[in-house]
Amino acid sequence: MGDCQESHLLQLPSYKRVEPGSVDIPLGKFPVSPSSIPTECQQVAQSIIKQFNQALVEKDYASLAGLFLEHGYWRDHLAVSWQLRTVKSPAGIAGFLQEGCRLTRVSIDTSSAFRSPHVSNIDGFGDVKGIEFCIDVETEVGVGRGLVRLAEQQMQWKIFTFFTTLEELCGYEEPLNHRRTPGVAHGGDPNRKNWLEKRQAAQNFEDREPKVLIIGAGQGGLTAAARLNMLNVDTLVIDANTRVGDNWRKRYRQLVLHDPVWYDHMPYLSFPAHWPIFTPKDKLADFFEAYVQLLELNVWTETTLSSPTWDEEKQQWNITLHRRQEDGTLTNRIIHPKHVIQASGHSGKKNFPQMEGIPNFQGDRLCHSSEFTGAKDGRGKKAIVVGSCNSGHDIAQDFYEKGYDITMVQRSSTCVVSSKAIVEIGLKGLYDEDSPPVEDADLWLHGLPMELLKAQQVKVTKQQSEHDREMLSGLEKAGFRLDRGPMDSGLFLKYFQRGGGYYIDVGASQLIIDGKIKIKQGQEIKEVLPHGLRFADGSELEADEIVFATGYQNMKSQAELIFGRAVSDRVDSVWGFNEEGEFRTIWQQSGHPGFWFMGGNLAAARYYSRILALQIKALEEGLMKYGAR
Repeated sequence: MGDCQESHLLQLPSYKRVEPGSVDIPLGKFPVSPSSIPTECQQVAQSIIKQFNQALVEKDYASLAGLFLEHGYWRDHLAVSWQLRTVKSPAGIAGFLQEGCRLTRVSIDTSSAFRSPHVSNIDGFGDVKGIEFCIDVETEVGVGRGLVRLAEQQMQWKIFTFFTTLEELCGYEEPLNHRRTPGVAHGGDPNRKNWLEKRQAAQNFEDREPKVLIIGAGQGGLTAAARLNMLNVDTLVIDANTRVGDNWRKRYRQLVLHDPVWYDHMPYLSFPAHWPIFTPKDKLADFFEAYVQLLELNVWTETTLSSPTWDEEKQQWNITLHRRQEDGTLTNRIIHPKHVIQASGHSGKKNFPQMEGIPNFQGDRLCHSSEFTGAKDGRGKKAIVVGSCNSGHDIAQDFYEKGYDITMVQRSSTCVVSSKAIVEIGLKGLYDEDSPPVEDADLWLHGLPMELLKAQQVKVTKQQSEHDREMLSGLEKAGFRLDRGPMDSGLFLKYFQRGGGYYIDVGASQLIIDGKIKIKQGQEIKEVLPHGLRFADGSELEADEIVFATGYQNMKSQAELIFGRAVSDRVDSVWGFNEEGEFRTIWQQSGHPGFWFMGGNLAAARYYSRILALQIKALEEGLMKYGAR
């Protein structure tokens, strides 16, 4: 995601504490029992929703929009239209609905204390109190859920944020719970196949072709395949690695996820209750293998593709697959999927700097961080890590623990947050041991328009920085340059807007503070020397090993490598935000028919895999057309 630095940068909302106002009913007036529904909250919510539904039935979108604050938001993911939209202000909302609205009715969800109307911090972090509740959503094509936040302004309750998201298509519901399949077909046919025989035939696509081809069996590819499988869309996942999970298994030895387990659950199959808070890479890789087996996903490993072309007339792809069989032979097969999903990584091709002197390096190893498998015995040796984000810190720490004299080259600044602050402040109450079900947590998080999420993260970052004050002060004294993300909004937004530039501390910061990991800051590299690096200021560093932890380019660059300019020229850059604050291109129509991008961390893959799968299913069933609103 190297060129995501040019992405649209969201501004903070124009109001701070005064707008949209504070709730007129004091918090202490409400019952404190989590099992009770405050009467006042219920009455206010029912009144708003009654007016909302009445205006919806009458298609009186001006009156409906009048229920919103002047700075109110409606965020919609496929419920109102086939797009991901965030619109703001009554005028903007009325215009959005007048373009075409599939929404038919919403109702208040009172199935739990979290979902029922209750007093909450509607700005996400304590400055503005209001009423919050979940809703069930009905549309012309399916059903979904949503979340509403109300604020009182001038003695009148108004909608502050309104979130709607499609979750099921009518007639194409997922076979879950009461809709389970029997799993057996009794009868007298002596030729009928058992489950294993059917499974093997399905996995090999013996008598059919896949409707969807997914490139990459990481979290993006597997979650998309799982969602499509539940929608009965024939899907094949291919991966060049020998085993599912090798995209994690082959990474550097000490890699452990920096996100806690409660944030990382996968669709349909959560991590078990005994799972460690932070998942080691090999453990995650093994879970991916089990996920494929338990969800019966069709995955071909040791498989690559060539000659991909798009047939505009037939609206399908022509792709040749090269698959290595168990006996070592290579077989070729031509398939014609309607859709291709590029899930080959969060970003594009690796950012490996092309600089003078690289071929002349005579040390033990010079590589990109993606190729770094771990440090060896380094007593008496020196190493340099170029880059100061998560991978750079982890690799530098690995070098130090193996006895290397290690220097980290930091060219700009880094947003640093301790793992403890992430767990105890950033995610606490939403993704932790006592938090709501992960589906509810996702609804709450995505129910915050990105503009408000950014404002909320400014407050979160301030608290996290106070928690980490001693560590951050020590880093600055050690010559490590810090930042707090775009407009002080921290790690979360820096990840979304720039795709990097941060470190969740799991030990390397103290090594920097103690001088055990040295810092070379603010200088560009001029050239690679036979035994080190020379910088723009003329200084030099010796090294036996050099690792460039310099990130990746935009996913569009990988599309060009695989599919050529004919495809990449038709799609926009991936990641970053559009003018409404929604992500660009990924998980939605890319600009090229039948071509989709899928990526992100485990949490993003969990939520947006459904968004992507519903669009493909709608296209296949004729409910949606390319380019349709």
